[in-house]
Amino acid sequence: MPHTPKVAVLFGFGINCDHETAAVFNLAGGASERIHVNSLVDGSVDLEEYHILAVPGGFSFGDHLGSGRLLGNRMRFNLREQLYNFVKAGKPIIGICNGFQVLVKTGLLPGREEPDFIQRASLTLNNTGRYEDRWVTLDFDQNSNCIWTKGITRMEVPVRHGEGKFVVPEMKILDEMDATGQLVCRYVDPSTKTGEGITDEPIPFPFCPNGSIRNIAGICDPTGLIFGLMPHPEGAYAGWLHPHFRRDGRPTPSPTSSPFSHIIEDDTTSAEPNRSARSREAERDAWQGEGMQIFKNAIEYARENL
Repeated sequence: MPHTPKVAVLFGFGINCDHETAAVFNLAGGASERIHVNSLVDGSVDLEEYHILAVPGGFSFGDHLGSGRLLGNRMRFNLREQLYNFVKAGKPIIGICNGFQVLVKTGLLPGREEPDFIQRASLTLNNTGRYEDRWVTLDFDQNSNCIWTKGITRMEVPVRHGEGKFVVPEMKILDEMDATGQLVCRYVDPSTKTGEGITDEPIPFPFCPNGSIRNIAGICDPTGLIFGLMPHPEGAYAGWLHPHFRRDGRPTPSPTSSPFSHIIEDDTTSAEPNRSARSREAERDAWQGEGMQIFKNAIEYARENL
């Protein structure tokens, strides 16, 4: 069992969320490394050395021929054996935004118990016909076996995409995925009660920012190890990143509660010598945002199972 799971975070060819994705995995307790896709293709780095694989967001290959298409093909044909062995070894994979598009184009999502790299779905242009950059609310399927989302019921998280509409060629594919718990999270109306927002009926814009069928925001493969979602959980790793954190009772972390407090000059602690140890501990924990749990779940899984 690895004390500190190693996380391979892909970069190169227009991927632009690799630094923050790697940083959040580190904050969650992992040891992340940014790995250029070519290093895996030419064999100078072996995916077998890692416990978790992350395909971050961005605009891989400039989204030419469709978001995630070229990187998906590069991985499907040049990393096929490495990816197959990684999945069969029971190691988790996450694709965020463009990374989700890539995993769908490789065929790893929705996938099969035995990876066959056949594409069965796609992510296409938003119904609005434009790039959407906004915060959304997600509800999570409590019956899903997705290891990434254990214990998560609702989350507010940002989206930043132009092609986030999840589509399938036949509706029976969605019925099968629903029956196996693969429809992990969906966009919901934030006015609904937590756990009661999921519906197959289309919800209006902007609650569903792209027009995804059944309001799908993220899915997993049948094993629950491979997870892809359009929203950016790394963009909600800290409470202060939420646009309303000062206005609706959300914790307002002080500089000393930040994981980066060693580079911030502040005398808050010395100015409040009578604070209890419990209050200081609560303050340290207050910086964590809702998105952090996704990364902590994967790190915990790797520690316990790999």
